[in-house]
Formats: sequence, structure tokens, C-alpha cells
Amino acid sequence: MQKTIRVMGKGKISVKPDMIRLDITANEVCKEYDKVIEESTMCIKKIKETVERAGLNGRELKTVKFDVDSKYESYCDKNGNYKSRLVGFQYTQKFYIQFPNDNLQLGKILYELSHCDINVEFSIKHTVEDITAVKNELLTNAVQDSKVKAEILSKSSGVLLGDIVNIDYSWGEIEIYSEPIKNYYLYESTINEPYKIDIEADDIDVQDTVTIVWEIK
Repeated sequence: MQKTIRVMGKGKISVKPDMIRLDITANEVCKEYDKVIEESTMCIKKIKETVERAGLNGRELKTVKFDVDSKYESYCDKNGNYKSRLVGFQYTQKFYIQFPNDNLQLGKILYELSHCDINVEFSIKHTVEDITAVKNELLTNAVQDSKVKAEILSKSSGVLLGDIVNIDYSWGEIEIYSEPIKNYYLYESTINEPYKIDIEADDIDVQDTVTIVWEIK
């Protein structure tokens, strides 16, 4: 029977964010279904124009969600019973746009969004442009960590470490971002110049694991 040792390796690194991802959510309630569809179409157009006024490429604006739901409200009838009734329809649209980590550019787009006639909610995420490179480095470190642990264990046990028998890796998605501002609601502003933003992005700590089965002799 083949003798083996199973060792989990962990890769940990800290990366300096070089990109900003701005998540934008807009919604509105209309009494008529046709009207809410019309308003949702105008919303896309206005958000794109807002992005372009801030000096960004409108083609970089991505839609990640669009839906229209019935909107109800509760009321009490003359007999004191609570019921619900249809008051209209609500569209919800979520967009995001990424650009280099630049507080000046961030201030410009937040300024334009606050002067847009659509009320929006936003979140700011700091991330990295080359996510693949970060994942590859993590995986390399995790494999190396597993090997070092396996060598220590085999030496301490008085056995020889042989070939790799199996590698178990989840291939799950790794989220590489920090989120200094989440779900902030923008109202119309009276300020007549781009916002002065001073956010110092902290390093992002990420980790990944791999489990390797080694032959021992």
C-alpha cells in the first residue's frame, strides 16, 4: 500500500491597489409599466453622459443588473384589516466603471453624479488591474508552502518525501478588493467644483490554499 502525506499550503500576499471600481445603483418608481421602462432607458443614457462629462469613456460603463418589479404598499381598510395594493413599478439598474486609482478622477465623477438628475447610490472599491498575476503569485506561494511543510514533516518523521500523488485545488473565485465607502446615497449638490477626495488606499491582503498529497518512503 502506498504511503502518503497530505499537506495544505497557504499563500498570502499584500497587494497595492492600482484601480478604482465605482459601483452605481439607480432606481425609480412609476405608476405605469410603460413609463418605468421609458425612465429606465433614459437612466442608462444619462448615467453614460455623466461618466463622459467626468472625462471617462462611456463604453467602459458596464451594466450588471436590470430588473423591473411591482411595487406594493400596505394599508388598513375600514374594518381594521391590513392589506396591500399596487402603487406602481420600480426599475433597478446597477452599473460599474473601473479607472486608475486617482482621487482627482474620483472627485470628478462623484461631482457629476451629484449634479445628475437621477439619484444614485454608490460604493467605492479599490482593486488591481492584473488580477491574474496576483492569483498566480498566490498559487505559487501556496504550493511552495505545502512543499516546505511536507519536507519538515517527513524529515521529522524519519521518512523520505517522494513524488506528488495528487493536487487538490478549488479553483474558486478570489475577491481582490477593499471597500472604503459602501452604499452611499448621492443627493443633488450645490458645490460648483469637483470634489476634493483624499482616500489613501490600503494594501489588500489576499490568500489562497492548495492541498497536495506526497508519496513518502
